[in-house]
Amino acid sequence: MELKLTPNAIKVLERRYLRKDQEGRLIETPEQMFTRVASAIAIADKEYGVNEQGIKALQDAFFKMMINLEFLPNSPCLMNAGKELGQLSACFTLPIEDSMESIFETLKITSLIHKSGGGTGFNFSRLRPKNAVVKTTGGVASGPISFMRVYDAATEAVKQGGTRRGANMGILRVDHPDIMEFITCKENNNHITNFNISVAITDEFMRRLAKGEDYDLIDPHTHKPVQKINSKEVFNLIVKQAHKNGEPGIIFIDRINQYNPTPELGMIESTNPCGEQPLLPYESCDLGSINLDQMCKKTGSSCQIDWERLREVTSLAVHFLDNLIDVNKFPLPEIEKATKATRKIGLGVMGWASLLIRLNIPYNSEEAVALAEKVMSFILDEANRKSLELGKTKGVFPAFKGSIYDRKDGLTRMRNATLTTIAPTGTISIIAGPCSSGIEPLFALSYHRSVMDNDKLVEVEPLFEQVARQRGFYSSQLMEKIAQNASIKDIKEIPEDVRRVFVTSHDIAPEWHVRMQAAFQKYVHNATSKTINFPHEATIEEVRKSYVLAFDSNCKGITIYRDRSREEQVLNVGKPKEKQEVRSIHEVKKEIAPRPRPEVIIGTTTKVSTGCGNLYVTINIDEDGKPFELFTQMGKAGGCAASQLEATGRLVSLAFRANIEVKSIIEQLRNIRCPSPSWEKGQRIFSCADAIARVIERRLVNVQPVAIADSVTIPMKHSHDDQLQPVDLDEQVNIVGMCPDCGGALRHEEGCVKCHGCGYSKC
Repeated sequence: MELKLTPNAIKVLERRYLRKDQEGRLIETPEQMFTRVASAIAIADKEYGVNEQGIKALQDAFFKMMINLEFLPNSPCLMNAGKELGQLSACFTLPIEDSMESIFETLKITSLIHKSGGGTGFNFSRLRPKNAVVKTTGGVASGPISFMRVYDAATEAVKQGGTRRGANMGILRVDHPDIMEFITCKENNNHITNFNISVAITDEFMRRLAKGEDYDLIDPHTHKPVQKINSKEVFNLIVKQAHKNGEPGIIFIDRINQYNPTPELGMIESTNPCGEQPLLPYESCDLGSINLDQMCKKTGSSCQIDWERLREVTSLAVHFLDNLIDVNKFPLPEIEKATKATRKIGLGVMGWASLLIRLNIPYNSEEAVALAEKVMSFILDEANRKSLELGKTKGVFPAFKGSIYDRKDGLTRMRNATLTTIAPTGTISIIAGPCSSGIEPLFALSYHRSVMDNDKLVEVEPLFEQVARQRGFYSSQLMEKIAQNASIKDIKEIPEDVRRVFVTSHDIAPEWHVRMQAAFQKYVHNATSKTINFPHEATIEEVRKSYVLAFDSNCKGITIYRDRSREEQVLNVGKPKEKQEVRSIHEVKKEIAPRPRPEVIIGTTTKVSTGCGNLYVTINIDEDGKPFELFTQMGKAGGCAASQLEATGRLVSLAFRANIEVKSIIEQLRNIRCPSPSWEKGQRIFSCADAIARVIERRLVNVQPVAIADSVTIPMKHSHDDQLQPVDLDEQVNIVGMCPDCGGALRHEEGCVKCHGCGYSKC
């Protein structure tokens, strides 16, 4: 069998998944990786009496399924199966009780999970509210948000297994006294950056919201009402903040528990970082996705779904994910016990938009929604059939008694408490590419890629290029034109039926996004990761309607993202500026000439702790109140450190004296990183240049200093020669920052943040 990988897929595999020796040299091919994974997972059947021949046959079937890119498991499995670490799960949830012991014990476990490659979810609702009295000390509680910041800082310090950074979900119930602070805790895009946050909304809240009524906020420590608040006021704030920057999301916690398969084990309180996997405390879950783009067979000039192959792959995938539980090396005994008690798996899909295009069906159509239900119900039926078969041969999950499957007819003796999940497939869809992510639509059809000497090449979505050539309207000029537009809906050179099928994220009304999520959710045991995209000009009211529609459509949660809502302050992506008068170079030079220095000048000196020592930053102001110059001094620094600081100070001073806008200076210095980052008053400082930017902002912009992690002035990406190049403004759809691994543009998709260049995923 021949493995066909795109250049991007090869780059992702080499960077993150393939074995390396101690010097960092590759010692594994992609084919060998799939052999390693297939062998490690198939061996689990040995414990159930399967002979060597049977195990070899199963290994071959797993290998074929993966090398054909028909199914891929979650990233930790591809990275760690068959290796010493052996931690194969992507999703974990951990309990947090109202005590310092519990808070910091959970924090320790979180660090171990992140180190092994997993993401974690927490519900902070059990923590007493801010300023509540702590009887044991006589002091007052700092509240759940303060501890979220502690967890965020710890996450930043731990890099997951050298391959993935930690990701968290922070949840607070809508009836917690600190709910208003929680809703706004990520108002600044640079705060609590390692968390997605979601409000756990109850059915009671939604009933009161429909009537505009007040409801009680409950102290989790005393379980008594402490305040009444208007449901509409709270919901308005949630919607306003989501419209502003996509945070918080919402989970419908009562609906999640309505479908809790093991209610006798307790209530579900948390989900994994993207919200698609509700779990009990200490549970973990193993995820994998079927590539629907590979489930299409040609009949003449058209394509049809290969239902028989989809049946085979679904059955094999369930077997694979169930075996994964048996060979997994869990971070803690408690996690192993909880996971094996329910044996939850999450089989999902990717390539949905690609499949629709092959079938000539628009994403935003009744036909697509109906097909979504048909495909997912088929997968769930086959998954149920396989789990029932495994339950008969290997035994039911230990917590079967009292579960929703515990019936006297004996026909539902399932092996797994849950079977299906629609998870983000940011990295594995790149490996399986060209393949669309999860159940998301395409985000672009043609775009520019910068290469050597700043030349620009146009890259085109393969399915679109294929149709364009077949239909005879392909031209380099047209592809260039498409690359300069977010949509093709108004490009008349393209036939109308093609424009109708090749819709992108922002061609699709939010209602269709919600309806598609609801169609899949109908046949998903767990939950569905999906971003409801809004154009930049969308109103707060439109966001509100989507939230209500998600509830009315039986979704288990919702995440929205309004285009450019996270970078509008630092990226000029609006309408082009009006053409300005052309001036001579002499006029320009004269205009920006630095002001002469007066004999006497006054200023302030600020001390900042950096990873290299205490940095003293002096900013002097002239008699007109304008910033004039900046000096720096660091302890006993000498040599390169002293010279670089002096150079920075001189250039900033020159910019001050030339009347360069202060905010522009700050943006240029922000986020420059050195090998020794540090913390200053609970906020990250990445370098001396970063510290200087913070001081300038504090002293001259007259606002509180902001954490500047993961913000970016100019997103960068890799060219084909692996050099960083700026991303064109016409490519900046859904850009929310800079990739910490490759410097590329991070985009908000599937309820997560990911890089299409190197495969980095925040979740």
